[in-house]
Amino acid sequence: MQASHDLAILNSLIEAVLDSSQGYGEAAEQAKNPMIADLFRRWAGERARVVDALRAVARELGGRPADNGTVLASAHRMFMELRAHMSKGDKAVVQEVERGEDHIKCKFEEALAQTELAAPVRAAIENAYASVKRGHEEMRDLKRAYE
Repeated sequence: MQASHDLAILNSLIEAVLDSSQGYGEAAEQAKNPMIADLFRRWAGERARVVDALRAVARELGGRPADNGTVLASAHRMFMELRAHMSKGDKAVVQEVERGEDHIKCKFEEALAQTELAAPVRAAIENAYASVKRGHEEMRDLKRAYE
């Protein structure tokens, strides 16, 4: 029972981080400023590493890790693309990425609020959350620079 609960939490986070990685990749394609595009590509790669680490823990539990993102994120990415094309600017892309960062940070905080997580699962989520939090802070600061 414990393993299935932990696996469900892990898979939810894996899906969110996959969405984030894909969102960063798409944001890199939309960004006009090469430095911002490089930043987004770096975060896409970092999120891919987080996915790999969470998947390894899911496998250790004997489960099958999630292999794709959520349908909701696909809709969000389409909206982000539409908005970016309409506004034709990095500011809109940065705002959407930061909004996505708020979402993923909240998902990790909800997972960490679970008191019944097994210690190795909690440790993996905490490690992943450190990366998520850094990404959130960097995007928040970038968004503020555009304001």
